[in-house]
Amino acid sequence: MTRILAIDTSSAWCSVALSIDDESPAFLHQKVSAGASQLLLPWIEQLLNAAKINLSSLDAIAIGVGPGAFTGVRLGLASVQGLAVATKLPVLPVISLDAISAELIKEPAFLAAAPKRFLVAIDARMNEVYWAHYETTPSGLPMRLGEVALTSPENIVLDDIEFVAGSAINEYGDRLFARSKNVFLKTQLDPEISISALGVLACAKVSWCAGLAQDIHQLEPVYVRNKVAFTAEERKQANI
Repeated sequence: MTRILAIDTSSAWCSVALSIDDESPAFLHQKVSAGASQLLLPWIEQLLNAAKINLSSLDAIAIGVGPGAFTGVRLGLASVQGLAVATKLPVLPVISLDAISAELIKEPAFLAAAPKRFLVAIDARMNEVYWAHYETTPSGLPMRLGEVALTSPENIVLDDIEFVAGSAINEYGDRLFARSKNVFLKTQLDPEISISALGVLACAKVSWCAGLAQDIHQLEPVYVRNKVAFTAEERKQANI
């Protein structure tokens, strides 16, 4: 029996979920581009008021720590830092691609394909992709195989992959499948799925049960890339 608030602002969506014991999570999720800062705290207050509980009565706060939009990742972490310090609550960091994988395994196309190994790949801008391999498990969430990688679309490793999901599919098209000889892989896709607080919450619950909650002072973003934009000269050379 746990009470967890889950937050994600690492993409173009502002997303908040509140899980109270065994009840279905309350959930707010909206595409806002740069407007997440105006919605996040009011949404949290709205969910807490609807549940008739105080923030301090929660067990933990879960947060999507990236990789993703730099500004969004920073906004989410800064907000959680303020909330957790004020209430002395522990935090549960969740990798963005792990959260996507947690939601993906419930999607009809994924269930129909029933892959053993799959790829989550999201657009990282600057002609690059954040990606990771996952393996399905008999029960519970998928297992990530290794660290999140950052490469060009053509350099994504697709060996033994049976399903691909994420925003990189629409953004890069056939460039994503340059190293795959499996023509059927292009039909085993979910290009629309993105990160949400429900995926963050699903991962956070597993982490909570495993005793992986952290003190707020240990919380760090996962950027993977340090450079956030091309220089003017680089943009000119790349004809961007």
